[in-house]
Amino acid sequence: MTTKHLHFKLYKPYGIISQMASNDLRQARKKRFLKELYNFPDGIMPIGRLDEKSEGLLLMTTDGKLSDTINRSGIEKEYYALVDGDITEEAITQLQNGLKIGLHGEKYKTQPCRAKKIATPKLPERKKKIRDARHGPTSWVSIILTEGKFHQVRKMTSAVGFPTLRLVRVRIGDISLGNIEPGEVREIKM
Repeated sequence: MTTKHLHFKLYKPYGIISQMASNDLRQARKKRFLKELYNFPDGIMPIGRLDEKSEGLLLMTTDGKLSDTINRSGIEKEYYALVDGDITEEAITQLQNGLKIGLHGEKYKTQPCRAKKIATPKLPERKKKIRDARHGPTSWVSIILTEGKFHQVRKMTSAVGFPTLRLVRVRIGDISLGNIEPGEVREIKM
């Protein structure tokens, strides 16, 4: 008998943790989790993660094999990062070529990626305020990775001198965020 798996895409809002719930009672009382966004079926799991301060596309599935395949297969993930300062071509080149970031107390060299400065994307306003232009210039960069280490994009932009102020994942493989709003969940076919 073949099991019919369910798949969803959602716009994970800022301030939500990429897990269904927590067994830690203190964390469960103070933090927000995916279960509050939708009545997901039993056995659902996120494919990859976005940290609490990041937002954007998160895929959910009941198919553990699919989750493992996407996480380990080098599928492209595209992020839009609002960075502190007017990012330079030199910094973009450093991002593209790979650079050393801290990972679990060691230095890790990121794989080469695609990166480019972009115009301000059309994204929903974030509920938590981001500093405004009075504090200096900002710019947006698109970064396309085939790996996904802990806080990788944030560490990469910081390593080239342009810390991330807002981070939004907009695409995983052929699946894009599209026009869904923060907190919105849609069932998809995979």
